[in-house]
Amino acid sequence: MSLLIGELAERTGTSERLLRHYERAGLLRPGRLPNGYREYADSDIAAVLRIRALLAAGLPTRIIRRVLPCTTDEVAVQPCPGVLDTLRDQLSALDRRAAQLDAARAVLRDTIAGAEARTDTAPASR
Repeated sequence: MSLLIGELAERTGTSERLLRHYERAGLLRPGRLPNGYREYADSDIAAVLRIRALLAAGLPTRIIRRVLPCTTDEVAVQPCPGVLDTLRDQLSALDRRAAQLDAARAVLRDTIAGAEARTDTAPASR
């Protein structure tokens, strides 16, 4: 059975715009009907759900393009060549970003605390 883009969007809870984006990113490869409409296979439902799960895990589409062929319907990743190294690299990048965000949050907390302390001790204006 084949699906049109609207049907795939409805069955996956994904907008048509995002489905077209996934196609441009090389994550989906729909066929084309004679009238130019995109034609998706039933298996594309599972693929879209895997793409969304991998995006939620913080992976950019360029990495998902490499990982997607190594996934199962349950979003489990099989040990394809190079994929584990790619995932480890992405995890390291996320860890670095998390550390940067933690540092920025600490600076912001200190700034707020300092401003609040000055507000508490400031003389009332007339």
